[in-house]
Amino acid sequence: MQDSGISTGEYFANLVATLNGYVWSTALISLALGAGIFYSILTRFVQVRMFREMWRLLFSSKESETGISSFQALAVSLSGRVGTGNIAGVAAAIGFGGPGAVFWMWVVAFLGAATAYIESALGQIYKEVDEGQYRGGPAYYIEKAMGQKWYAWIFALVTIFACGILLPGVQSNSIGNASALAVGGDSMIAFFGDDVSAVKFTTGVLVVAVLGFIIFGGVKRIAHVTQIVVPFMAIGYILMALGIIVYHVAELPAIVALIVGDAFNPMAGVGVAILWGVKRGIYSNEAGQGSGPHAAAASEVQHPAQQGLVQSFSVYVDTLFVCTATAFMILITQQYYVTGLDSSVSGGVLGPDVIIASPAFTQLALESVMGGFGKTFVAVALFFFAFTTLLAYYYIAETNVAYIRRTFRFPYELTILKLVMLASVFYGTIREANLAWAMGDLGVGLMAWLNIIGILILFFMGRPALKALKDYEAQRKAGVTDYSFDPQKLGIRNADFWENK
Repeated sequence: MQDSGISTGEYFANLVATLNGYVWSTALISLALGAGIFYSILTRFVQVRMFREMWRLLFSSKESETGISSFQALAVSLSGRVGTGNIAGVAAAIGFGGPGAVFWMWVVAFLGAATAYIESALGQIYKEVDEGQYRGGPAYYIEKAMGQKWYAWIFALVTIFACGILLPGVQSNSIGNASALAVGGDSMIAFFGDDVSAVKFTTGVLVVAVLGFIIFGGVKRIAHVTQIVVPFMAIGYILMALGIIVYHVAELPAIVALIVGDAFNPMAGVGVAILWGVKRGIYSNEAGQGSGPHAAAASEVQHPAQQGLVQSFSVYVDTLFVCTATAFMILITQQYYVTGLDSSVSGGVLGPDVIIASPAFTQLALESVMGGFGKTFVAVALFFFAFTTLLAYYYIAETNVAYIRRTFRFPYELTILKLVMLASVFYGTIREANLAWAMGDLGVGLMAWLNIIGILILFFMGRPALKALKDYEAQRKAGVTDYSFDPQKLGIRNADFWENK
């Protein structure tokens, strides 16, 4: 490597980029969109028909000794969905894919809401009680519904690696970058022979300390933190965005026309706009990725379809509300630029000196209206967005460790996971953005491949999530107040929790 003049870091970055080229191929884009269309049709567009029911269910279930409420499960799931992807991810979609990428994020969200119902209902159907709390997710339903334990193990191991090592660095990196941009005038300090930003170093220590306190407290503490923080940060951020949009309301129709027009005649090329729209859409709302079912399985509900509907609603909150607010802020203030296929720069008022894979577009958009407060507000909002996402990542990784230890146990496995994740968070905070995002994309892509293929195969092996939806709608039509779920009556096998209940 050194003979060719390529450093170890550059070699690793090139390797990750090459792997991403395979993982995020046209095949995955087609698979994600195709699964959304497939299940939207089969559920008769449940994401539209059952919207009012989704809202009602948010507050209908209660926390128990074993499980968390539907709203807490939504909050844990949203804490994973609403994160860096909503601020820095949207900026990257626009910077690399053009304004039209936002349109494709909307498409992914609308279709992905049906996919989210399927995977989250499956998480509920095949959940288990493990050491006094509910556990579930793709590894559980792949083993029980598909009968392929080897495939379930692959998903579990990939998810532990993705959520424990690859993805946390993206969130903490954005916290570090936003803090550095907000504070300004940064000095450097020596750290293991390298010069790092003092602001980022301090931010990393703070994030690791608070994160460690919470994740060593267990899933209940995670749920209690996220049910308070997630609604607060999402509502506050959307209100701030609405203020800026109202301030420029006369320009809003032109911005919508720009997004729709650029979706089919994009600055960066049609394929690039779709790629970045779908990639950042899945990264943001996680529909099909297989992360949402972990939180869905932890909830206490009367019927599996109920939590599937609640999780479907979370996709709307993430992309159609929060991501759209970010996109409108960036575009309406013109604080962006687009790197085209020929490396030319077009659109907006910024130049290539501003890093695309960072929260800079969003921070500068707010600053253009609100002065220096805008940068600080985004840094604070991003801290909460990204921090709660880190909590969700830990919970997902922990659940898959719990799945593996059903068969194979080793000493201090959860303690090791926590320490490795905390190290990844600190490392991500002080490093550059591009590699962090590339590693995060790799983790998301691998999980999406495994999970989407799994839920499509399960359609041909009994259609359990669709049977659950049909059963729930029949009971709802009959006017029952206390719902029940009998998997054996519906021809659903190996749903042990519900059979015993």
